[in-house]
Amino acid sequence: MTTAVDVRGLGSGAAPARWLRVVPDTVTMAGRVLRLARRDPDELLVALLLPVMIMVLFVYVFGGAIEVGTDYLSYATPGVILLCAGYGASNTAIALVQDASTGIMDRFRSMPVADATVLAGHVLASTGKNLVTTTIVLAVAASIGFRSDAGALAWLGAVGVVTAYIVAITCAATLVGVVARTPAAAGGLGFVMLFLPYVSSAFVPPETMPAWLRGIAEHQPVTPVIETVRGLLIGLGSDGAPVGDLGATAAVALAWCAGIGVVSLTAAAWVFARRGR
Repeated sequence: MTTAVDVRGLGSGAAPARWLRVVPDTVTMAGRVLRLARRDPDELLVALLLPVMIMVLFVYVFGGAIEVGTDYLSYATPGVILLCAGYGASNTAIALVQDASTGIMDRFRSMPVADATVLAGHVLASTGKNLVTTTIVLAVAASIGFRSDAGALAWLGAVGVVTAYIVAITCAATLVGVVARTPAAAGGLGFVMLFLPYVSSAFVPPETMPAWLRGIAEHQPVTPVIETVRGLLIGLGSDGAPVGDLGATAAVALAWCAGIGVVSLTAAAWVFARRGR
């Protein structure tokens, strides 16, 4: 982080000087978050074991009893990816509350860095960590039989959609982190992120749900993201049938991610700055 700048006498030029270093300061803040995570063995253990446990649970415990019109491993893998990514991203809320409790936020505000870089650093670090988790999920899935005939462009598209989802959920977690007062309250978002994919097309077709629940499943943000990733990787929809043009579904998925991300991060920055004043 930037510490060698003397802000005395800068006057009205102090604020512009902060914003000129947004990118390097954001990278510095992200590096700090990653170093703290590396020193927490519990978080590292959960990040490594959770994807494996969830994949094994759904494929070997539930998979034999669920009929989706295709191989259940192929059907469920995109859902497990988003489930693990959402849970991992929600931990950003807890990290922000812990930062506030140690007084480090007050030190950051005394330095010539923009407030936004503190929050953006958490978002950047979370995105990096959860892309690693996504890689673990895919590696586990491949080891037990998952195969995809998707080309390079389809894989890039799937990774892009998953990344957009991770960024959006992390921004939502950032808002929770600056509003919540305790780690327990912030941790409640983790439960929501674990629950939301279940009420979607992640693990069962929405057509099998009651009418009132089906409406929720078909019109919440996780479903279009799942449908886009599944369509890109295995070319199937929620009903197990081949999909045609994914353009409309992908547009809805990205619109959800952009809306959640922009609204959440804007609100988080406003609350963070207001508390600082």
